[in-house]
Amino acid sequence: MVINLDTKLTQQIEEICAARGVRLTTQRKRVFELICASKKASSAYELLEDLKQSEPQAKPPTVYRALDFLMEQGFIHRVESTNSFISCCSCNAHKHFSQLLICDQCGNVIELQDDSLIALLADNAEKHGFKIDNHVIESHGVCQSCSSK
Repeated sequence: MVINLDTKLTQQIEEICAARGVRLTTQRKRVFELICASKKASSAYELLEDLKQSEPQAKPPTVYRALDFLMEQGFIHRVESTNSFISCCSCNAHKHFSQLLICDQCGNVIELQDDSLIALLADNAEKHGFKIDNHVIESHGVCQSCSSK
C-alpha cells in the first residue's frame, strides 16, 4: 500500500513528540500514516494487515501499543461504536471534544468540533452538578456522497 501522506502532518507530530520528550518509533509513525491514509475508521486488525506489508514480523501487541501511544498523544481518536480509529483533525493542536459523523454505508468518518455544542453539554451537566471529564459523540447515518447515489 503506497501512502501519499502530507509530509507536513508527519513532521508536525514528530515535532510535537520531540517537544514532549516522547519517542515516535518507526512503527508508531507507520500506524499513524496508515490511519491517516483512509477516510474510513480502521480496526486494529486492518492496521496490522497493512503494517505487515512493510513489517512482516508485526504482531497485534505492536499495533495496540502504537494505538495507545497515538491516542495518549492526541493524534488519533477511537470510534467507540465500531472499535476503530481515525486521525484527529487538529492533531492535538489543543485538547478538544469532537463529534464524529459515521456513514453506515461507506464507513467514512468526519470529525467536527463545535464549541457551542460542547458548551451546551457542559451547561446541561452543570445543572445536575456533574463535571464532564470525557465524552464521545458519535452520530451514525448516511453521508452526502452515499445518499446521492
